[in-house]
Amino acid sequence: MSNAIHQCQCPHCQREDEHPYQLLHRQINLLVSRLDEQQRRWYVALETVKIGHGGIALMSTITGMDEKTIWRGRKELEAELEGRPTDRVRLGGGGRAAVEKKHRKSSMT
Repeated sequence: MSNAIHQCQCPHCQREDEHPYQLLHRQINLLVSRLDEQQRRWYVALETVKIGHGGIALMSTITGMDEKTIWRGRKELEAELEGRPTDRVRLGGGGRAAVEKKHRKSSMT
């Protein structure tokens, strides 16, 4: 993901006149743009806990993150980040398999 800053799509931020939430939502999106993917997920999930009912939908609107991703962050936080790596962003074992170099035996005698 690039460091592009998401523009909030909530009704308050879509207004032409200034609203107190506009600055807060810009700051949330600025911070989110500087975090790695799991940190974004956890931060946004934590904000939804603080908001309470409707928090996941609201934070999805503010940040542009998918609600399933936010739910995943909530579940990871509830599990106290058990099993999440501390030295890398993603769990090991994903991605393309390593290419093994095959060595041929010389047929010359």
